[in-house]
Amino acid sequence: MKQKILFVVTSHAEKGNTGEKTGYYLSEVAHPWKVLTEAGYEIDFVSPKGGNPPVDGFDLNDPINKEFWENEYYHNKISNSLKPEEVKASDYVAIHYAGGHGAMWDLPNDEAIAKIAADIYEQNGVVAAVCHGPAGLVNIKLSNGKYLIDGKKLNGFTNEEETIVGLTNVVPFLLEDELKKRGGVFEKSEPWKVHVVSDQRLVTGQNPQSATEVGEAIKAALK
Repeated sequence: MKQKILFVVTSHAEKGNTGEKTGYYLSEVAHPWKVLTEAGYEIDFVSPKGGNPPVDGFDLNDPINKEFWENEYYHNKISNSLKPEEVKASDYVAIHYAGGHGAMWDLPNDEAIAKIAADIYEQNGVVAAVCHGPAGLVNIKLSNGKYLIDGKKLNGFTNEEETIVGLTNVVPFLLEDELKKRGGVFEKSEPWKVHVVSDQRLVTGQNPQSATEVGEAIKAALK
């Protein structure tokens, strides 16, 4: 039996009331998927609503995105993502929150997925997130009542990057600010530079450019 890793993707399809579509960012699933499946792990997918989640950043000129999207087995899995109540935390050695702006709306308040993540972490598993994925980390509490990210080094999509994409006033909160409020020790690089932080089985990446390295860091943390 292969060890399993749970990928979390958003079910939220719209950027506020702008009418612009969003969802999970394809490369933030595909790039870690490639690293981790090549390392021998099986990937499952969960989303707040289950079923077929909306996709953003749909770029099939990226060969890894194309490989993932055209992989019949995994395409079928992500198109039929699990509902949180169908997931047993004890089946997984790690959980990875993919980004995409949709994550900002539904992942922070999803208590069921937060509980799964806390359980995986407390059974010595790895918790990871990239870009806007760390939105799913802000309200995860451990059994000692503390926030998972409290006192840990981490990163995510920065205030500067949100300004550059022009969505500062659209997103429900600024991710960098919220992670700091929860006690996270936020580190960042210049916009769009690869930046991954690994601290006490918490792995985070700043932006889509960091997705492959997040996969590598999850693999390293699981060793």
